[in-house]
Amino acid sequence: MGKISLLIFIVVMCLSQSTLFSFASEANTPTQGTETKMLHAAHVFDANVTIGELLNFGKSKYGERRIIPITGGTFKGPDIEGVVLPGGADWQLTRPDGDVELYARYTLKTNDGALIQVQNRVLVHMSKDGNSQPYIRSVIDFEAPSDSPHAWLNHAIFLGTLTMPREMPKDKPYVIIGVYKVQ
Repeated sequence: MGKISLLIFIVVMCLSQSTLFSFASEANTPTQGTETKMLHAAHVFDANVTIGELLNFGKSKYGERRIIPITGGTFKGPDIEGVVLPGGADWQLTRPDGDVELYARYTLKTNDGALIQVQNRVLVHMSKDGNSQPYIRSVIDFEAPSDSPHAWLNHAIFLGTLTMPREMPKDKPYVIIGVYKVQ
């Protein structure tokens, strides 16, 4: 990831701090005064993504590098549902400052047979005190067939959440990804 892309990613991640992904920005102009603009996001789907055994590459010039294979799963929302195909992976980097960057790339197959490529960039920040919940947010990019009913995924910005279930099954570990379309 280039330095500019990383900077844009971090700025977007810092701005999306609430679960509803609403944020305010103030614009001061001499004629209008202070104006508050709210951006909102609508829930698109939740995915239960099964994962394989972690591969630890160890320390690199950028930090600690790991890969977690994506082995399958399901996703469902009001207007879309299907399966997560095996064969993707989540490339993780623990930076020297302790934050973790995840770059996951995988494929969805909708119930009507469309294949959709997913690129999910995640930032995980643990609080210094260790008492508060970690900050985990993502920017998700979809590449859907242009001639499919899912082409709308190509024309919006999507944000996401990432959670681990409280009770992780040992035979099929998974993560839950919440996907939201910025309105």
